[in-house]
Amino acid sequence: MSAQPNWPIYSLNLKSRSEVAERTLEFRFQKPPGMTFKAGQFMDLTLVDPPETDPEGNTRGFSINSAPDDPELIFTTRLRDTAFKRALRTLPLGTAVKVEGPFGNLTLHNDPRRSAVLLAGGIGVTPFRSIVRTAAHEGLPQRIFLFYANRRPEDAPFLDELRGLARENPNFKFIPTMTQMSASRQPWKGETGYINRVMIEKHLLSDSSPASNPSGAIYYIAGPARMVAGLRAMLNEAGVNDDDVRTEEFTGY
Repeated sequence: MSAQPNWPIYSLNLKSRSEVAERTLEFRFQKPPGMTFKAGQFMDLTLVDPPETDPEGNTRGFSINSAPDDPELIFTTRLRDTAFKRALRTLPLGTAVKVEGPFGNLTLHNDPRRSAVLLAGGIGVTPFRSIVRTAAHEGLPQRIFLFYANRRPEDAPFLDELRGLARENPNFKFIPTMTQMSASRQPWKGETGYINRVMIEKHLLSDSSPASNPSGAIYYIAGPARMVAGLRAMLNEAGVNDDDVRTEEFTGY
């Protein structure tokens, strides 16, 4: 993620934070009056005078995890042992941070004749949560499939919420999959293994919507760089044109 100059800059106070999965924290801020963004975009968050820093600096890009009509601005992140994450994890409530943006083009296409196939790995689900919340709130006509890969249910934020959105919105289908259930303490009856062509085609071809043809879909990929590259290559091998693939890489910091 990279920002551009001369975009709006806001000073926001941390309102609340909560753990939404193991090693995953959600941070909430009151959305500034008049602020607008598109579901799927991101913002740059800068810590002001943090207790420690590193060569990467005090600014990172975060996908907006809330919908544009939500009253709060929400960011969610995996916790890693870096100076930025340590400072963010211990930030006192009420502390001001600088937020700039929004940026990015990982936004839902307009053509309802083409399905949106969202492929998320881990915390890469954050821009897609914004998209599917917006689709439910606004009653959008696009057929949306969200494939969401995690190691275990314990590592997967928003599982219950996304299941609820799938029940609420008949145009949204949610397909979570787990890759390391042998390490989980929870039962699981859904898909297992990594997202692949067979899994995608199974769910699209079994769907009754005329917009669910895999070759006519637009694909969105968000997650670790290696996963993004692998899924793009898989789609290319299946005959999907790069013009129909939109991606965003999430790196640890």
